[in-house]
Amino acid sequence: MLIPQLQKLLTAPLTPKNRQNQSRLTVIFWYSLSLTFAVGYILMGVRQAFSSKYIVSDDAREYISWMYRYFNPDLFPGDLIADYFQSVTPIGYGLLYKIIAALNIDLTLFSKIFPIVVGLITTSYCFAVCIQILPVPMAGFIASLLLNQSLCMHDDLFSATPRDFIYPLFLAFLYYSIRSSALGILIVLALQCLIYPLIGFVDLLILFLRLFSWKNGQISISQNQKDFSLFAAAIMIVGIMILPYAIQSSQFSPVITAAVARTMPEYWDGGRFRYFSHNIISYWFDGRDSGFFALISPPQLLFGLLLPIILKIQSPYSLLNKQLNNEVKLLLQVVIASLIMFFTAHALAFQLYWPSRYTHHTFKMVLALAAAISITLILDATFRWSRQNGRQIFILGASIILGLGLVLYPSSFSLKVFPKTPYVEGTVPTLYNFLQKQPQNIVIASTSGEADNIPIFAQRTILVGKEYALPTHTKYYAQFRQRMVDLINAQYTEDINQLKEFIQKYHVTFWLLERSAFIPEYITKNTWLQQYQPAAQQANTNLQKGLPILATLINSCAVLETDNLVLLKTECIKVVTKT
Repeated sequence: MLIPQLQKLLTAPLTPKNRQNQSRLTVIFWYSLSLTFAVGYILMGVRQAFSSKYIVSDDAREYISWMYRYFNPDLFPGDLIADYFQSVTPIGYGLLYKIIAALNIDLTLFSKIFPIVVGLITTSYCFAVCIQILPVPMAGFIASLLLNQSLCMHDDLFSATPRDFIYPLFLAFLYYSIRSSALGILIVLALQCLIYPLIGFVDLLILFLRLFSWKNGQISISQNQKDFSLFAAAIMIVGIMILPYAIQSSQFSPVITAAVARTMPEYWDGGRFRYFSHNIISYWFDGRDSGFFALISPPQLLFGLLLPIILKIQSPYSLLNKQLNNEVKLLLQVVIASLIMFFTAHALAFQLYWPSRYTHHTFKMVLALAAAISITLILDATFRWSRQNGRQIFILGASIILGLGLVLYPSSFSLKVFPKTPYVEGTVPTLYNFLQKQPQNIVIASTSGEADNIPIFAQRTILVGKEYALPTHTKYYAQFRQRMVDLINAQYTEDINQLKEFIQKYHVTFWLLERSAFIPEYITKNTWLQQYQPAAQQANTNLQKGLPILATLINSCAVLETDNLVLLKTECIKVVTKT
C-alpha cells in the first residue's frame, strides 16, 4: 500500500475528477515548498549584500553609478564612462530606477533588495508553466527548484542588472502563450523589449513558429486569423519598443567588427571578454560569450535531454499520454528560436551583442522544465512497474535518494560556494568619504582596481577603470583606450612635463596609486594593463631604469594614505619644477 500512496502524493495529476479541495491543497503544498526553497536560496545570497554598507554587485557598478544623476543632475559632468553606460542602459531598466530615486530610496540599497522580488516571481511563473504542461504539482516544484539552483550558481539573480529580469518575464511569456492570452503576451513582450531587448527577438521567433504545426509528416499553417494578428502586433511592439533604445545607444556606435576584434587582446584569453578561443569546441559549445551551451548547471538539468526519448518510448496508457499538454512543443520552439538568434548573432558579429545571451538564459529555463517533466514521468512509470513486480522497498529507497539528491545538491562537496554571488566590497571607506566631500567636477586617475568602486560609493568621476573597459562600441572604447595609454605613459614617465601635460589634458584632480605600482611585477602580471601595448612594455622598461617622476612625489603630494593606497593631489604636481 505504501507505493500507491506515495504515487498519489508525488505524481497524481490534477484532473477534473479530483476533489477540488484536495487538488487545491496539493497545489498549495508544492507551490509553498517551491517558494520556501526560493526564499532560502535568495536570503543566503543577499545576506552578504547587507553585511556592509560598501557592498554592491560587480556589474551593478556599471549600470547604477550614473543613475545617481537622478538625485543630482550635476553629478559626473562630462563623464565619458557615465555618459556611455547611460546610453546603453535599457530604457525600462533606467525608468525603474528613476522611479525608485523619485521615492527617495537609495539605488544601491534597492539593487540588493529586488533579487528577492524577482526570484519569487520567477519561481511562481516557473511553477505555473510546468503544471500547465504537465498538471502534476510535484513537477512544478522540481522545475522551480532546479531553476533556482541554477540561477544561484551564476550571477543571473543577484547581478542587479537588466538580465535578472529575463527569467520572470520570459517565463511569463511562456505562461501566457500556453494560456493563449494575447494581452498577456503583448504586455510581457513590451516589458522585455524595454528591459532586456535581446530576448524580444526570441519571443518574436517563437510566435512565428507557433503559426505552423507538424502533423503526419507535414507542415501546416494555422487557420486562426488571431494567430497572425498577434504576430503582427508583436512585430509592431518590438519595433516601437526597441527603436528608441537603438537610437539612444547609437551615440557611441558603430559596434566593433569581428575582424577588428580578432586583432585585439581584449577579446582573447586574459582579455576583458575572452570571446575568441583557439579551442574550436569551447568556442562554439561552452564559451561564456560565444558558446550555445554556456554556463548550464547544475548537472541535474541534463535530465531535460531525456524528454524527447521519453516522448518516444512512453506507453499510450502512461501518465504522459493521458495528461501531458500538447504545449510541451513550446519547449522545442524555444530551443529553435534561441538557436536561430544564436547563429544570427554570430553571423552579424556583435551587432546583436554576444551570441550566448540568446541561449544561456532560455536553455536554462527549458532544461529545468524538461528535467522536471522527465523526472516526474520516470518516477510515475517506476511506481507503476514496482506495483506489478513487487520491488516496492527498492523503489522507495531509490525515490528517497533521488529526492535528497535534488534538494541537498547545493550543500554537496561538488559545490565550493552556494549561492555564488557577484558582490564586491569596497575596502577603503575613508577614501570614498574624502572624495564625496570634494567638488562634483573632480576627476580621479588611477590604474588601481579600487578605482572601479569610486563612482558607485563616492559618486565621483574616474578617468578609467577596468570594470568599465568595454571594447564594444568604437566611439567609446577608442577614447577609453587612448586614456589608458596616456595614463600608463604618464604614470611611468621620467619627464615631469609629460606628467603635467597629461594632468592638463584630462583635467585630473587626484591621482590614486597602489603602493606596489612601481615594481615591475605590477605591470607584467596585470593582464588588464598588458592589453595596452606598447605603453605597458615601455612602462616596464622605464621601471628597469629607475623610479618614475610620479613615485618621487608621493611623500610631498599625498593627501590621503591607507595600507595599500595613496591619493595624490595634482595641484601639488603642477608646481613641481624638477626636470
